[in-house]
Amino acid sequence: MKTYQNPPKNKWDELLKRPSFSVGELRDQVQVILTEIRIDGIDAIRKYTEKFDGVFIENLTVTAEEISEASGLVDNALKDAITIAAANVRKFHESQIPVSKRIETTSGVTCWQKAVAIDKVGLYIPGGSAPLFSTVLMLAIPAVIAGCKEIVLCTPPGKDGKINPAILFAAQLVGVSKIYKLGGIQAIGAMAYGVDCVPKVYKIFGPGNQYVMAAKQLVSISDVAIDMPAGPSEVAIMADTTANPAFIAADLLSQAEHGPDSQVVLVTNDASLIEKVVQELAAQLTELPRKAIAEKALANSQAIVLENVAEMIELINGYAPEHLIVAMGNYTEVAEKITNAGSVFLGNYTPESAGDYASGTNHTLPTNGWARSFSGVNIDSFMKKITFQEITPEGILNLGPTIETMAAAELLDAHKNAVTLRLKELKK
Repeated sequence: MKTYQNPPKNKWDELLKRPSFSVGELRDQVQVILTEIRIDGIDAIRKYTEKFDGVFIENLTVTAEEISEASGLVDNALKDAITIAAANVRKFHESQIPVSKRIETTSGVTCWQKAVAIDKVGLYIPGGSAPLFSTVLMLAIPAVIAGCKEIVLCTPPGKDGKINPAILFAAQLVGVSKIYKLGGIQAIGAMAYGVDCVPKVYKIFGPGNQYVMAAKQLVSISDVAIDMPAGPSEVAIMADTTANPAFIAADLLSQAEHGPDSQVVLVTNDASLIEKVVQELAAQLTELPRKAIAEKALANSQAIVLENVAEMIELINGYAPEHLIVAMGNYTEVAEKITNAGSVFLGNYTPESAGDYASGTNHTLPTNGWARSFSGVNIDSFMKKITFQEITPEGILNLGPTIETMAAAELLDAHKNAVTLRLKELKK
């Protein structure tokens, strides 16, 4: 990790610059594939699945028999862990179900809002070297709670043409049965356009590599909504003298092992802590199977020493991390002042991996600074809000003149007339 001692504020943005991730660099390549999928459909899907995943898939649909078989391949300890995590995720997201309230804004004028589930949603679940069965829980559970009528799940097959058993177990556990052997750009294209047995959806969710992210952003221009813009995963840790260096190192590594372009940042007002953390990093790295990946991420990461807590908070709110761990004695007070972060983990015994798996919060979060304007996935992500209004004769008599005055001022006479006719009718 690169270490910086009290850098001036005008250098903070430069020091915390994310690893380069430009959709523009990939746009042409990804767009060519998406266009081919739109035109050639299933033939293009099979072609690129064979090219990128190394397997020819005749039937994209995962059968009931395959789901049943997969359940028998997952050991009981993992089944129990997934079941516990699913219960916690479900409990937390059920608490987010919106309640509709009718508000009388003027006597005789009533307004309200109704939350309605998005009918068709697509869930992308990464496979490859780290099959993210936990993401099935994070996306499918709120979709089910919201009441989405059609939930489509795509995940890449292995070279044997099969899906990771834990992904299939998690999917059937939470009630998802439309599962397709599709990864990468071809999965996003299939869900965006509707190809062969894969239905077109109205919104696509889920993480992925830079090609998946580029594909999601491209199809969102005119074909389908997406959950949020995204880039490589990241964690920032705020720490003081009460922090445990071994815990900090473990949390930094848990994020660094995601990929070489992941970013990890340590911000502290205790300069002596950094040396202890660096020593722990070196010791813990030797035990990691994904050591090479984590080392690359750490090489591009930062440890920053600042004078006081106020500066630490200012830097973090400017950075807007996907994950933020506050390992400080006064973490409750600090947390109240955090305005830009995807998900916050408080105290020495709240690791970021708890949110990744089983505490109940959602791990699909805004990265690359998008936490300044986006929330992580939640129940609202799978819903849309429709407003209603009901005006009685008394209400139009009370509010009508206001509408007439405003419409006339905007030179929209037909708008005014729609009210005037009603007022005349009531005054007969």
